[in-house]
Amino acid sequence: MRERAAPPVLLLCVVGLTPRLLAHAPRLRALADAGALASLEPPLPAVTSTSQATMLTGAPPAVHGIVANGWYFRELAEVWFWRQSNRLLQGEQLWQAARRVRPRARLAKLFWWFNMYAPVDLAVTVRPHYPADGRKIPGIYTEPPELERELEERLGPFPLFRFWGPAADLASSRWIAEAALAVWHGHRPDLMAVYLPHLDYDAQRYGPDDERVLRAVGEVDRLAGALVEVARAAGGAVLVVSEYGLEPVRRALHPNRALREAGLLRVRASRWTGELLDAGASRAFAVCDHQIAHVYVRDPQDLGRVREVLGRLEGVAEVWGAEQLREAGLGHPRAGELVLLAAPDAWFAYPYWLDEACAPDFARTVDIHRKPGFDPLELWLEPGVRTRLRLAWRLVQKALGMRYLMDVIARDERLVGGSHGLVPSEPERGPLVIGWPADLLPAGRERLPMGEVKALVLRALARERALA
Repeated sequence: MRERAAPPVLLLCVVGLTPRLLAHAPRLRALADAGALASLEPPLPAVTSTSQATMLTGAPPAVHGIVANGWYFRELAEVWFWRQSNRLLQGEQLWQAARRVRPRARLAKLFWWFNMYAPVDLAVTVRPHYPADGRKIPGIYTEPPELERELEERLGPFPLFRFWGPAADLASSRWIAEAALAVWHGHRPDLMAVYLPHLDYDAQRYGPDDERVLRAVGEVDRLAGALVEVARAAGGAVLVVSEYGLEPVRRALHPNRALREAGLLRVRASRWTGELLDAGASRAFAVCDHQIAHVYVRDPQDLGRVREVLGRLEGVAEVWGAEQLREAGLGHPRAGELVLLAAPDAWFAYPYWLDEACAPDFARTVDIHRKPGFDPLELWLEPGVRTRLRLAWRLVQKALGMRYLMDVIARDERLVGGSHGLVPSEPERGPLVIGWPADLLPAGRERLPMGEVKALVLRALARERALA
């Protein structure tokens, strides 16, 4: 077992935690009372990948390049979501800066995004196995490689199907928290970043004000509290952050259908797969991500028409062009030529097909990599006896080693109760940072830009070294 050269630092991301919800998290509330609390001003879009990249680089999306959870890779003519390579993240990261402050620091990154090949000593992230027969088997990617077996022998396989999808619940966050404790005690990192996703699920399902969300706050608080307790017992510093707060929503918007009806979006029709977005052949299409959408326009001469078509779509609050993107810190080559912002009670749905009979075969599945946009409906099963019978038969096919399509996901967009991506309607509904000891946060400032999180962690590392 390695001994730490100086007291450690814990950077804990509790997604979806807001000052308003903190009253239902007694352990984290006590940490804030003993330390310091401030609201965070998230980047636009306020989504997982962009917010995490902003915290880790201290820079806006215009610099770090993570313009959403996914974007259009123009050279490939393909939309990709939820990529894991750390090499997509541009600019100096926290990890390099940490080693300037504490040269021999051992760094651990657990389930924060852009995890693979990050410049850290210890890394753990979700990474299923995909055999050639089409199966998806739960798995993790680790650095060093032997850490994968160590954690799975201790904790069992990572509960992938409870990390996202209709069964998503506390089990995945509990596994992550237990893995973090194992890494903490067994490998003694100087800085450990941990991500707990639990609050995201019910807040999207039911909206942030639902009683079930308040219960979920208490559940994740117990996991977070255990991690905070071991850090404080080691004489370490703690920073608890969140990426965004969710807002209640009641309607879905369909920019791709509007573009298709205007003759600007093209599909490839197939009797085997249904209609597929033909991004490379389209004159314009939208990559939808919660409450924002990047609109990619192939020919600049079409910009005026695309803006007109989408500006007429009810529920679109704003249509931003290049100048507004620069002013908002979103002016990066990966961004769309236009960006749509939804009304506060609305979110952008990715579907581009006009007839459900032509929907692609992945539409009713959990398939975060194949869909050219984020789909919150993956959190629901289609209701009804027929779906339960289909699910039972699919599980039989799976057990027999047969090929199968798990086409059981709901398509009723009215189910979605919460979303995010915009600037919070009020600080109480936005992300936060808790610092312990209290002097980790600058005195007298109730709101901090999310980009300052990197500097706060470096301050904690420097302070701890000075006290060691």
